[in-house]
Amino acid sequence: MTDLKLTLACGDYEITRALTSGAVKAEGIEFVSDTRFGARDRHWAMAKESAYDVCEFNAPAYVMARDRGFAWTAIPSYTHRRFRHGFVFVNPKSGFVKPSDLKGARIGGTNFQPAGNIWIRGILEEEWGLPHRSVHWFTERGEDIDFTPAPDLRLTRIEKGQNLNEMLMNGDLDALMQPEFPDPFLAGDPRIVRLFPDYKTAEQDYFKRTGIFPIMHVTVVKRDIVDAHPWVPASLMKAFEAAKSIAYRRVANPRVVPLAWFSWALEEQNALLGRDPWAYGLGEANRRNLETMIRYTHQQGLISRIWSVYELFCAP
Repeated sequence: MTDLKLTLACGDYEITRALTSGAVKAEGIEFVSDTRFGARDRHWAMAKESAYDVCEFNAPAYVMARDRGFAWTAIPSYTHRRFRHGFVFVNPKSGFVKPSDLKGARIGGTNFQPAGNIWIRGILEEEWGLPHRSVHWFTERGEDIDFTPAPDLRLTRIEKGQNLNEMLMNGDLDALMQPEFPDPFLAGDPRIVRLFPDYKTAEQDYFKRTGIFPIMHVTVVKRDIVDAHPWVPASLMKAFEAAKSIAYRRVANPRVVPLAWFSWALEEQNALLGRDPWAYGLGEANRRNLETMIRYTHQQGLISRIWSVYELFCAP
C-alpha cells in the first residue's frame, strides 16, 4: 500500500528533529517536512491559507479557529512549552517594579494573540492583580485569527514606521510583552529590563503551586484527513513520541550541548518538572494546563465559550 503523503510544518526542535529529518517514520505516512519558518510565518500561513496538512500551531489560536468553524482538529502533542514570567519588559526609569504597577499602563506586543501573551496576561491577572482590561495594548501587526475586541478592550495598532522597542526605550510605552526577546535587550541596552529580574524563581514557584508548564503550541491536523483516514492520529502520536524519546536520549549525553553545567541544569529540571516535561496526551496535568489556557483565552474575549479539551483533540 502506498503511504499517505502529508505536509508537516513545525519548528526545528530536538524533540521533533528525528521526525522531520526522516529518522523516525510515521506508519503509513510519508511526510514532506517544512522547518524553514519561525512560528510567526508558519502560523500565519496555516491560519490564512490552511497551508499544511499537519502543523505546529499556537494553542489559543487553535481554539479560536475551532470557535470560528475551521475544519481542523488536533492531536495532543505539544512541541513547544515555555514559562513566560521572563518575557515581560519595562524601562527601568518608569519605576514599575511589580505587575500591579502596570494598571493603566501602555503595553506593547507584536500582536494580541501570541500564546505567550495570552498566558502571561492570564497569569498576571489571576495571580498578580493586573486586569488585562486595565491596560492600553499596542500591537505592530495583524492577528492570525480575526477577532472583534471587546468594547472595553483598549487595543491600538501602532503607525507604520513606529517600533515597539524604540517606543519603550523612549518612554512612549511602559512595558512590552512578546513571545521573543527584544533585540535591544539581547544587545544589553540598559533601557529594557525584565519586570521579574529573578524570573526563574518566579516561574519555578508558579510550577510548584500549579503544576503547569505552559503549553504554547499544539499539533493541528486538517479534519478531512482524519475523517478519511481515522488511523492517522494514532500514527502521528506514535511518531512524535518516538522522536521525543530519541531527543531525551541524545541530550542525556553531556557532550552534545556546549554548556559547561548543562548536566546540572538537566538534573535540576528533572527534579522539578519530572523526566518527561514535554509529556504528550490528555493526562490530568495536561488537561489542567489546557483548561487554564482555554479559560484565559475566553477571559480575554477571544472565544465565545469555554471549550472542552475533548472537543478539541482526537486523542488516540
